[in-house]
Amino acid sequence: MTLPVRKPAIRFVLKNEWAVQAVYLSGVSSMRFSAYGCGAAFRQGRQSMTIENDIEILKRQEEVLRFDALSEDDAWTLGSLMRERAAAKGLPLVIDIRVLGRQLFYTALPGTTPDNPDWVRRKINVVMRYHISSYRKGRELVASGAELDEGRGVLPIDMAPHGGCFPIHIRGTGIVGTVTVSGIPQRQDHGFVVECLCEYLGVDAQELALPPEA
Repeated sequence: MTLPVRKPAIRFVLKNEWAVQAVYLSGVSSMRFSAYGCGAAFRQGRQSMTIENDIEILKRQEEVLRFDALSEDDAWTLGSLMRERAAAKGLPLVIDIRVLGRQLFYTALPGTTPDNPDWVRRKINVVMRYHISSYRKGRELVASGAELDEGRGVLPIDMAPHGGCFPIHIRGTGIVGTVTVSGIPQRQDHGFVVECLCEYLGVDAQELALPPEA
């Protein structure tokens, strides 16, 4: 007598949003598979798109926010504007403006610590070495999976590829200095500098704004 062949039943168990487990119930064998990788790939792809979008906006900011000139008096005017905006918002910021190695404006608002000026120093080093904003350099490093370390000829203790330092670019001359803040999360540090530069230069800040961080 020939016994009928039973096809094994399969039960699918949803473990989470992206994981599925399939089990043969016949008792003869079992099989499991997971779609964790699918979820990870999706999230990684979405993050990559967000970073690339940020980088394009950051490049646009650097193209638009340029100066015809910046004297000592101009630096004081810009710095004073930034301090007023920070104080009005209750932001604990250190604000630093430098041209050709000279510190033309500096202030430390309530809530800052001695650590903030060192962050300013390290952010400035990034901008003056790579001639792009410190936040853009950080986003490019994230996108490439690289780091600023001895392999690139730099010491991490002297470099901070974090938001908050923006190059002073004089039209017809090039990058001659930096506008830097430290004290709040890096994307907000960068956004504050850009907003103030837009106000000072008469540029619509909304056209250059980064989207909220995902």
